[in-house]
Amino acid sequence: MRSEIIARNYAETLLSLAERHGGEGGMEAFGQAAESLAALVEGDPRFKQFLETPRIAPEQKKAALQLALGGRAPEMFVRFVMVLTDKRRQALLPEIAAAYRALVDERMGRVRVRVTISHEPDAALQAEIGNSLADRLGKTVIPTFTVDPELLGGIVVQVGDQILDGSLRTRAAQLRRRLLAVDLPPLAAPAAAV
Repeated sequence: MRSEIIARNYAETLLSLAERHGGEGGMEAFGQAAESLAALVEGDPRFKQFLETPRIAPEQKKAALQLALGGRAPEMFVRFVMVLTDKRRQALLPEIAAAYRALVDERMGRVRVRVTISHEPDAALQAEIGNSLADRLGKTVIPTFTVDPELLGGIVVQVGDQILDGSLRTRAAQLRRRLLAVDLPPLAAPAAAV
């Protein structure tokens, strides 16, 4: 929990820097730089170990980061990363990137949605689902689609920690529970033959 609070504080600082040094375009550029660096940290165990080990001096880490980011990221973002390294918070880069993205999405009136569907959706279906969710949520929707053939049909939508399940599998399970819960009258005894 503590690392989440620290990461959010740094993300707020980064957002403030981005707004001052580029407005909306700066916010997006800083976000792309943060996500790229976070992906590198999460995707390369050796790089992550390099950043986290106390045996390597902060100056060496800063030199490597400067070399990696120089010319590829906004200068104020690079300075921000240097301060993170001075404060020994570079291991929080993935959490900071996620918190930053959430702050920018909130500021821009966007919401990221995970949509699970039973088959590969074409562009028209993706647009239809995105537009429908945007109308329902009242925000710009950025959907990510995944395919799960076990759904049989329908979709499952995850917005933050809320799940909207409209899959056939879930509907069938609900129907089964309702049918099993029905209290049926006892069967009448068969009439005696005359």
